[in-house]
Amino acid sequence: MHRIFRFFTRNAFMRGVKPIMFRSKPDAAHDTMLKFGNAAGKVPFLLALLRFACKVESDALKVNAMGIEYKNPIGLGAGLDKNAVLAACLHSCGFGHATFGSITGRKSVGNPRPWFHRLLKYYALVVHVGLANEGVDINGDKIASEAEKFGEDMKVAASIARTNDKEASSSIDDAIADYVYSMRKIAGRTQFIELNISCPNTYNGEPFANPENLDLLLAELDKIDRKNVPMTVKMPSDKTWEEFRELLNVIARHDIQAVTIANLRKDRTGIEISDEIEGNFSGALTYAKSNDFIRRTYNEFGDRFVIIGLGGVMTAEHAYAKIRAGATLVELVSGLMFKGPQVVADIKFGLIKLLERDGFANIEEAVGADA
Repeated sequence: MHRIFRFFTRNAFMRGVKPIMFRSKPDAAHDTMLKFGNAAGKVPFLLALLRFACKVESDALKVNAMGIEYKNPIGLGAGLDKNAVLAACLHSCGFGHATFGSITGRKSVGNPRPWFHRLLKYYALVVHVGLANEGVDINGDKIASEAEKFGEDMKVAASIARTNDKEASSSIDDAIADYVYSMRKIAGRTQFIELNISCPNTYNGEPFANPENLDLLLAELDKIDRKNVPMTVKMPSDKTWEEFRELLNVIARHDIQAVTIANLRKDRTGIEISDEIEGNFSGALTYAKSNDFIRRTYNEFGDRFVIIGLGGVMTAEHAYAKIRAGATLVELVSGLMFKGPQVVADIKFGLIKLLERDGFANIEEAVGADA
């Protein structure tokens, strides 16, 4: 019955909702989705329908990562729900975890619009939001509330980043102080924390994708009592492996339990896009580089870090490839936009079949199988 209902839900989205959304400009469609999702999350009947349509549960999908038990390895990556308005709907979709934010020390209005462009040919989005969010004073409490409400079934993470303004960009000390303020506000209040050092759409770019600066930042964050809440660092994607490994060596010296691989792609090589369009790429254009870095990280740091795989996940096969490359958890963002809310159930159902095909009893047995 669930499979039949999921089939109708998938077709309703692909043939009904998606064409309407994609006739709208991406910014308008994104804003409408957030408003509708927030409203739907307050209607028990709609949430019950969504839970029924997306219900896929199996012991084979349960996984332990960073000392936390997850019902399944599929999570929402940061960037979609910066102000934590979709938690009820995400929970009903069946995510194993959801990352809200990134949130910043002060309110960020973001970059000038448009924030999004669709690249349908590539199953990708151009993203130029610039961390628009209400700031940690407001969103920290909201995310902590969602963690308390949903954290038993869907683990909740807060992603923190540097405020996108000149004040937090005037010096490394000011930037570190901004992170420290956010960390003190959110520490111990969610199931885990993501440290976003790699948002490319901000003032002064990515200063903490520099090993020396990153070491200074992590040294200060190490001093904050997180009450044993684990933390992952969201890694940049446009690095050589040697540069990427240097960052991992720095992170390994600090109180970090995981790395999320990886953030938006900046490299435009081979992509048909106007130079006038500002922003960086999410979706399928990030898939191959992410998988390569996951595999390399697992081979050299697999005994040190849990790996969270992010980038271009739209099918069970995509998620499984990241898991076999070395990821214990997998996140998606653009996949939700292109495939609809039932994609979470489709991926989980597909993973069960792939595990059965390959003779694995559970997800953890498949981690790193191709590394």
